[in-house]
Amino acid sequence: MRILEGEGVTKHFGGLAAVHQVDFDIDQGEVVGLIGPNGAGKTTLFNLISGSLPTTGGEIRYKGKRITGLKPHQICKKGIARTFQSAKLFARMTVFENALAASLFGTRRAISVSDAEREAAELLDFVELSPVKTALAKDLPIANRKRLEVARALATKPELLMFDEVMAGLNPTEVAQAMELIAKIRKKGITIFMIEHVMKAIMNVCDRIIVLHHGSKIAEGTPEEISTSRTVIEVYLGE
Repeated sequence: MRILEGEGVTKHFGGLAAVHQVDFDIDQGEVVGLIGPNGAGKTTLFNLISGSLPTTGGEIRYKGKRITGLKPHQICKKGIARTFQSAKLFARMTVFENALAASLFGTRRAISVSDAEREAAELLDFVELSPVKTALAKDLPIANRKRLEVARALATKPELLMFDEVMAGLNPTEVAQAMELIAKIRKKGITIFMIEHVMKAIMNVCDRIIVLHHGSKIAEGTPEEISTSRTVIEVYLGE
């Protein structure tokens, strides 16, 4: 079943086409990567899907229904969650309070405080942050900040989770742990669309990869196809 698709998705900033006539589709249960050089339009595309930016043209559909023009909170409550390149946390709240807020307010459902507290505790255990649940978010190292943002996204009960460079700034051990977390999330039946520059990760966890360059889609295929594409090698991967 197709869960997300875009046709001719376009975003102009003045005379600059940050995203130009991009077509894409993601099937339920897939892990799809989005790669390209800095400034290729990857995060802009995520912002268009999540409603953070309005489109200039084209249409985005989630589960067959148009979501173009909806507000971010409306899109989130339909089942699409995302993370950001720099974690957007409540810095002066504890790790547990951050997860609790997402459980209480991140979905359409009504939930009691006690049930939200239980969910928050379970999510922190899932992302392995239970030992630091009383720490302030601002005091976390980068790897744990990213894990907390993942927990908050999961609290909204997404069917589609979009990761924007969840491995940026991590050391090799932390990258391996992040890859394990993505595998665990996939096992929960959640579809994943991810921007990533860590090629080891993108090539190992994705079923399919989309490549952007100067706002346009230049390639799409399996990791093997993308890694051997002359066009992709020339504009992004290098020899």
